[in-house]
Amino acid sequence: MMAKDVIIALDFKNALYALTFLEKFGYHRPYVKVGMELFYAEGPSFVRTLKNRGHEIFLDLKLHDIPNTVKGGMGSIANLGADMVNLHASGGSVMMKAALEGLTRDDGTRPLLIAVTQLTSTSQELMQRELLINESLENTVISYAKNAADCGLDGIVCSPLEGGRVKAACGAGFITVTPGIRFADSVKDDQSRVTTPEKARELGSDYIVVGRPITAQDDPLAAYERCVNEFMGGFAK
Repeated sequence: MMAKDVIIALDFKNALYALTFLEKFGYHRPYVKVGMELFYAEGPSFVRTLKNRGHEIFLDLKLHDIPNTVKGGMGSIANLGADMVNLHASGGSVMMKAALEGLTRDDGTRPLLIAVTQLTSTSQELMQRELLINESLENTVISYAKNAADCGLDGIVCSPLEGGRVKAACGAGFITVTPGIRFADSVKDDQSRVTTPEKARELGSDYIVVGRPITAQDDPLAAYERCVNEFMGGFAK
């Protein structure tokens, strides 16, 4: 069975805010996501800092460029200590294969590589009106997932609502990382396709990425414990 985990999105403007937030977790070392805001502010050294503190890290930079540039970028990322990195599946198969090549170290090891399908802020109407994609949103996600699997990637980022179909199309071992998680009593914020931690588990998510329902709370550890309990059935970290 695929290991499941809750990943906290460290969507903070600098290291001081992020580390101050993590101090509230005491001895716990949750899996964390470092996105563009924090990475651009602090650089690669901050990823190494988190790794040295004992955190698993999802480096969420969503690379999307010509294949050779993405290959070089992944080569620079490979030794930072991240456990999972990503790119945009819409860059195509040649780009994804180049990324995999660049990310693989000389000894054959590498972080997990996953592809973003459609952002959870993207609606069917936006996709058709602005991106000029007339296929259904769900079918687009499945097509992107199949392309990523065919290229040898480990999984995708998708809405939890598509997780079950991705597993059916790409196999149980193909990882689904799902943002768009909200507690039943939370607001949706700027997300369009959301569900609860418990429902995400039922739909087949392997990892859920949770930001404001944890980071914006007065007691983030309690919110994290609630999320882990709902998603994993118990708090053990």
